[in-house]
Parts: sequence; C-alpha cells; structure tokens
Amino acid sequence: MDEQNVISRLIGELSRLPGIGRKTAERLAYYILKEDEQFAQNLARAILEVKRRVKFCSICGNMTEIDPCGICTDPRRSKKIVCVVEEPKDIWAIEKSGAYSGVYHVLMGALSPLDGIGPEKLRIKELLQRVQKDQVEEVIIATDPNIEGDATAIYLSKLLKPLNITVTRIASGLPVGGDLEYADAVTLSKALSGRRPL
Repeated sequence: MDEQNVISRLIGELSRLPGIGRKTAERLAYYILKEDEQFAQNLARAILEVKRRVKFCSICGNMTEIDPCGICTDPRRSKKIVCVVEEPKDIWAIEKSGAYSGVYHVLMGALSPLDGIGPEKLRIKELLQRVQKDQVEEVIIATDPNIEGDATAIYLSKLLKPLNITVTRIASGLPVGGDLEYADAVTLSKALSGRRPL
C-alpha cells in the first residue's frame, strides 16, 4: 500500500466521525502526520483503552468504567426523580449545570419512524420497569427540542401518566433543533428549573 493510500484511509476513517467533514479529516490526518510517533501511539492506546474499559451502566445506560455507574450508586442523589435523556453525552451536559441531583435514564436515541427507530429500539421498557420498581415520583423528560425529541416526550408522557407520576419536560431555554451537548451550563440550569408538566 503506497503512502497516498495510507493517508486516504486515515482521512476516510476520520471523516466517519460525527461532525468531521472531509476538510477537517484532512487537517487532522496531516496534524497526526506532523506529530511524533509517540503522539500517534498515545492516541491509538487511548482509543483502544476506552473501547475496552467503558461500558453502559446496567441501570441508567450511562457510559461508565464501573457498573453500576457513580451517579446511580451515589447515596446523595434522589432515586425518586429520573431525568430521561436521549444519549449518555446528554448526562454530561446536564451534570455541568450543577442544577440536578436526581438520577438518569438513557433511551439510546429518540423516536424516528423515518429512520426505522420505533419504541422497541429504545430503552423505554426498562424505564417503565424502573419507575415502578423504584417508586419514582417525577420523570423529567430532557429529550432534544426537535421533532424527534418532542415526539419521544409526548409518547413517554402518555405511557407514564397512567402510573400516577409527575411527568415534566425541561423548559425551552434550549434552542429548537439544537442538541443538549452544545448547551451552556446556565441555559441548562434554567431549562431544568423551568421544567413544566407534560
């Protein structure tokens, strides 16, 4: 394999990362090439180590090295309030706000019939079991403020309300069509404190 094929392969792999277009992938590839071999080895080791050691929490679905995760096992956190998010990265965004002291439940996506994602592909059954088992009092739905997130919130609300649980949705301080992971801590804090019933 000649060096252009090797470089093209690296660019191709980097461009598969979310948010990385062809130009950014080329910049990253040439940056890696300019650095010494130790940098490349450290990067490769870090990627392999995270793939080997990080797993999903068996309770909430968060990414963790220890199962159950630190949030689920923290005695200071209220197990009576569950914040439902689409992805593990959304937990990190909310945690940065410092405004929430309950636990989480990760759906691993949002309802999107056009993409073939129905309720059976999300962790909804696990949420319902957990809510009943732990006698949860409030479920905060913190799905992204877009069509899929809103559809998921409405669907969950219809399933949860008959269980006599308070169901709220984070307030919109978040931009419509935006992602939780990009929201700043103050915006997320206000969105959590201004949550409303669904």
